[in-house]
Amino acid sequence: MADNKFAAYICSGCGIGDKLNVGALEKIATKEGKMAVVKSHPFLCSTEGVDLIKNDIANDGVTHVCIAACSRRAKAEAFTFPETAVSRANLREGVLWVVAEGADHDEVRQEMAEDYVRMGCAEVKKMMSPAGNPDKAQSKRIMVVGGGMSGMTAALAAADAGYEVVLVEKTGKLGGFANNMLKRVPFNAPHAEAQPTGVEELAAKVTGNAKIKLHLNSTLTETAGAPGRFVAKIAQESGAVAEETVGAIVQATGFTTYPLDKLPELGGGQANVVDQAGLEAMAKAANGGAIKRADGKEVKSVVFVQCAGQRGSGGNGDGSHLEYCSGHCCATSIKQATYFKDANPDVDTVVMYQDLRVPGMGEDFYRSAQKKGVIFTKAKVNKVAGGDACKVEFKDLILDEDTATDADLVVLATGQVPVSGVNLDEWTTTVTAAESGDEAAKEKKSALQKISVLNLNYRQGPDMPQFKYGFADSHFICFPYETRRTGIYAAGPTRRPMDMFQAQEDATGAAMKAIQAVENATRGRAAHPRAWDLSFPKARLEGCTQCKRCTVECPFGAIDEDEKRFPVFNEQRCRRCGTCMGACPVRVISFENYSCDTVGSQIKAVNIPDEFEEKPRILILACENDAYPALDMAGLQRLTYSAYVRAIPVRCLGSVNTIWITDALNSGYDGVMMMGCKKGDDYQCHFVKGSEMAYYRMSKIGDTLKQLGLEPERVQTQEVAITDNAKVAKLIDDYVAQLNEMGPSPMKGFG
Repeated sequence: MADNKFAAYICSGCGIGDKLNVGALEKIATKEGKMAVVKSHPFLCSTEGVDLIKNDIANDGVTHVCIAACSRRAKAEAFTFPETAVSRANLREGVLWVVAEGADHDEVRQEMAEDYVRMGCAEVKKMMSPAGNPDKAQSKRIMVVGGGMSGMTAALAAADAGYEVVLVEKTGKLGGFANNMLKRVPFNAPHAEAQPTGVEELAAKVTGNAKIKLHLNSTLTETAGAPGRFVAKIAQESGAVAEETVGAIVQATGFTTYPLDKLPELGGGQANVVDQAGLEAMAKAANGGAIKRADGKEVKSVVFVQCAGQRGSGGNGDGSHLEYCSGHCCATSIKQATYFKDANPDVDTVVMYQDLRVPGMGEDFYRSAQKKGVIFTKAKVNKVAGGDACKVEFKDLILDEDTATDADLVVLATGQVPVSGVNLDEWTTTVTAAESGDEAAKEKKSALQKISVLNLNYRQGPDMPQFKYGFADSHFICFPYETRRTGIYAAGPTRRPMDMFQAQEDATGAAMKAIQAVENATRGRAAHPRAWDLSFPKARLEGCTQCKRCTVECPFGAIDEDEKRFPVFNEQRCRRCGTCMGACPVRVISFENYSCDTVGSQIKAVNIPDEFEEKPRILILACENDAYPALDMAGLQRLTYSAYVRAIPVRCLGSVNTIWITDALNSGYDGVMMMGCKKGDDYQCHFVKGSEMAYYRMSKIGDTLKQLGLEPERVQTQEVAITDNAKVAKLIDDYVAQLNEMGPSPMKGFG
């Protein structure tokens, strides 16, 4: 610390100088913040203002900078100084714009600003400038697993961007499911006719691309490492094993169809009842001619049954089968119905549906099929009997009557089942039982290993975690393609149900994320969402109790244990969320620019009025991804809230260590409110499990509050979305009113 020189720079622009006493803020930074250099500027983010800071860094030995101006979310590029630790005190969005106008608010506004300056100075003193991961990865090659339309598209996208690609396909031919298709749903104007799949042309492009290395008839037997240095062992059908080093991985392993034999109530398993894949094979065999059944009879009448075993439907009506919509099936049935009409307009072609979903330009295709004579009937199918003359019993939802129709062929629109490998919950249970000597569990473990796609050498299991219904974990709102295995991205129907056009778009997006991953890894930077962050976790092992909470709670499998059971950090896998830091009961894990001390020092820096001043102090720990931006947006829209709160942005609620809560309450804060992302199945947490873990940890803090003689209501946790700017202002004011009713904290004066 002897060589460090601390400086504070206070901006008076954007109206800050009009409402705040900047001179008093300078004195706070000098006397209480103990900054060696304190300067103010009327326009700190201007070229002149930034040059002022750069000059002090270059010529005056300044190593640590506190900038008291706008939010840390604003002017980030202007206030980035390599090799210099920087903290931000939010005077504009956090004070000026959220405190109501009027002389009676001038005092509390100034107090709020002074506290934020104290906090910014205290934070920067505990920070170091991150140097980046010293073990920088080198490989920028991208591996794509799966050679269908999604996989080939991802491989070509990466290759066209200049990156070498390793493409692994388990069969001897590229193309996947598309190889079995006659045509595809139209994807360009006039969206009236089914179009060629283009699979042969795409496969030829892949085969002929010098940047793409193909492994056909191959599967992964082991994938180890991390972004920038994954090592994949690829077993070929011949028995040979190749080894490839890659920087990122795209899993595009596609889907299988929902088994017909699970739909006996709809005729599954009976003669002349097929699924869409079965009809596609029949149509391809006919090659534009009359479609014939398996017994050789030409089909003169056909009924398509939509949502067969999907959306919790099916003849049982009991919510069994797939709970989701597979997205493509309505348009696929329209396409297949036109196969019959194009070959013979006299074929009786009926599509029975409860809801017809054709997004995008699918409406044009639907109208085109109607013009060709395809009949669309809104109906609920109750029973299908196969055989030489199939019978479909249904309720006509327009006429509200039960009826039936005969057909030569019935086509069930069954859903997509993702090929995403092993369910990790099942894996963990099985492995635990196998390790205890359960022979049946040992056999099951072996069977699970055989269906693994990636065979990851991770302590958490051999495949990526799965989201709902077995799809590879990837949240559709916050971070499509991202999974809980850093540098491994899901694409196409293995990620969510989709049609071919969507799958190809999806694959391109996944390839771009893979490129981002390898570029960040080679620079020693974090992955999404903190892509600029050069920090990485460190542990003070002499204080470690080997409790393993960090290794278990890390959402991304970034922490292993050594032979002595101490944590080993795999920096390239780390997303810098700080969940490990929040989990550690002895607080030995930290980052250079974010630690228990950087936040704890801010908490303790706030001036706490005594109980007679009637000025409560409330700590807000706000997630930097959603809640803190919502607070900023409240300020931008001039939505005022109480000036008694002091907000500290945290990387994720998962990084919140309970010591911050107890320190705040011991110091005399009247309450603590945590604001984080939505948790649960439809989570919006950028770090997947952070909010959920924070809620769990806070549920255990009640005993501590009782020991302190405090009401449990003094600590609250709220879910906040990035768009909840009005909500956060109301939450704060309601909380302050609730605390005022409780009265001041009995801990005041003892901090």
